[in-house]
Amino acid sequence: MNITKEQIDELNAVVKVAITKEDYQDRVDGILKDYRKSANIPGFRKGHVPMGLIKKQYGKAVLVDEVNKLLQDNLNKYLTEEKLDVLGNPLPKQQDNFDWDKEELSFEFELGLAPSFEVPLETKDPITQYKIIADKEMVDEQVKRIQKQYGKLVNQEEVDKNFEVTGTFKNEAEEIDNKTTLELDKIKSKKAIDSLLGKKVGDTVSLKSKGLFKEDYLLSSVFGISQDKAKDLDIEADFTIEEINKRELATLDQELFDKLFGKDEVKSEDELKEKIKEDSEKQFEQQADQKLLNDITEYFIDNTSFELPTGFLTKWIQMTGEEQLTEQQANEEYEKSEKGLRYQLIEGKIIKENDLQIQLEELKEFAKGFIKSQMAQFGQLNPQEEELENIANRVLSNQDEVKRLSEQLMSQKLLDLYKEKVNLKTKQITYEDFVKEVYG
Repeated sequence: MNITKEQIDELNAVVKVAITKEDYQDRVDGILKDYRKSANIPGFRKGHVPMGLIKKQYGKAVLVDEVNKLLQDNLNKYLTEEKLDVLGNPLPKQQDNFDWDKEELSFEFELGLAPSFEVPLETKDPITQYKIIADKEMVDEQVKRIQKQYGKLVNQEEVDKNFEVTGTFKNEAEEIDNKTTLELDKIKSKKAIDSLLGKKVGDTVSLKSKGLFKEDYLLSSVFGISQDKAKDLDIEADFTIEEINKRELATLDQELFDKLFGKDEVKSEDELKEKIKEDSEKQFEQQADQKLLNDITEYFIDNTSFELPTGFLTKWIQMTGEEQLTEQQANEEYEKSEKGLRYQLIEGKIIKENDLQIQLEELKEFAKGFIKSQMAQFGQLNPQEEELENIANRVLSNQDEVKRLSEQLMSQKLLDLYKEKVNLKTKQITYEDFVKEVYG
């Protein structure tokens, strides 16, 4: 077997493979002998079918199959040994009326080659790294939310401001029949509030859906309908009152602090606010980090210039899908995927040049951290190491989970590298202003 490469240009090459009978004949003959032993052909005893008949019936199919296996194995080996960085997979060049009976079989494969480029990590322009702070207003709101959540409901005779009213919404035309609880401090419509004030259990009031709440998303839950249906809904619905309650706020005392954070972890209202601020900013850090990673990714894509073997990649997309695409469809698919491909190449180069690797033990520790945070959400704050180890082993036995966690860990490694190398400028900002600035 002889394999040679013809370089077309920096991004395209053709590999030529010449195969002679000596390369495949022994393998073909061995398979045909096995076929002869088991062949069941009318008129012949099993194992006594003439080899000429076996070759006539199965020879060409076996030859094609074995040659294709040889091609695949040796072509992959050649690409590895020659350290050719290819995009996609080699594409066989079409050969009409191919003669499988020739003494030497010749095949050609088109290659798309990865471009050569540099990615300087010290960016020319500084990239904003947000530090999101929990301001006094946010902390005070969270304290009030905790007090409401852990407070108690006291039954009342008639509706007053800031009460909670449980009842059933009905509108026959829209098929609405849903029991819910209204918090008066979340209602925006003054007319609706005036309609409810002073009402008693058993009373029914008619409320307009449009502009009912300060937050539009609440409408779907109180009516028991989808967000899509609630979006432009403009109706009147009857609300029959079944229960009226006043929520008394929980006292900020040691019993509440211990319930929230464990015994003596927090001992005063000031410490509670500091803890809320600390925990909130830790959560905000994840959002800020994701924003930073996205911005650096976009910067590298926009500022790293290199050519791609567009013609080859378009043809590869056209030929290798589940269904063969038209040229126009392949061009459209390439345009959609080009940006992602560019970043894959950029990211791969950064990972290789900075020797970013993932070891099994650090992946397991990363998985344990993820599991621990999940358990904390359900109140399991101090799981045993043995329990974490067992869960992590189960998680890492699933290849899909291994892939997902590996990608997350590599993103964290890249982010750590970027924080060290990239030209950053820090901007301190409240969460509300961050949302406005980033998401509009």
